[in-house]
Amino acid sequence: MPEGEDRERAVCPACGEIHYVNPKIIVGCIPTVGDQVLLCKRAIEPRYGKWTLPAGFMENRETTEEGAAREMWEEAEARAINMSMYRIFDVPHISQVYVFYRCEVADDQYGAGPESLETALFDEADIPWDQLAFPVVIEMLSEFFDDRKTQEFPVRNSTIRYQKRRAE
Repeated sequence: MPEGEDRERAVCPACGEIHYVNPKIIVGCIPTVGDQVLLCKRAIEPRYGKWTLPAGFMENRETTEEGAAREMWEEAEARAINMSMYRIFDVPHISQVYVFYRCEVADDQYGAGPESLETALFDEADIPWDQLAFPVVIEMLSEFFDDRKTQEFPVRNSTIRYQKRRAE
C-alpha cells in the first residue's frame, strides 16, 4: 500500500511509480426515430445474437457524448442528434460505469456496423424483451417508455449490485 493511499496498488519495484487500474466507462445512446427505438443485434460476445442499444467503451480524449455518438455510428451506422444525458449506472462488481444519452437518428438513416448482425426500429409493444442482451438495457428501456408517457426525462443514477444466483 503506497504512502498516502487507502488501498493496495500496483507499484513498480524499480521506480516506485503507481499504476492505477480504474473503472471502464461504457457510453451509449437510446436512439429514436419518431416513436420507435433503434436496437442493434450483437455480432460479438458477450451476448452474441442478442439485442441491445448502441454502446461501447469510451476512448481516451473524447467526452462521454462524443463516445456515445461514435459508438452509435460504429454499431448502427447512424448519426446521433439532439443528444441529452439520460442515465448513469454504477456497476462496481465489474468496475464499470454506464453513461447513456437520449438522441434522435439524423435523417432517419441507419444500418449495421461491423459489431452488429442487424439493426431495427421497434415500437414499445414490439421490443424483444426476452432477447435483450443486458439487464441495464431492460431497466433503461422500461424507464424510457415510462418517462416518454409524461415527457419528463430525469437523469437517473443507480448502482447495480452483484447478486449470486441460487442453484435451482
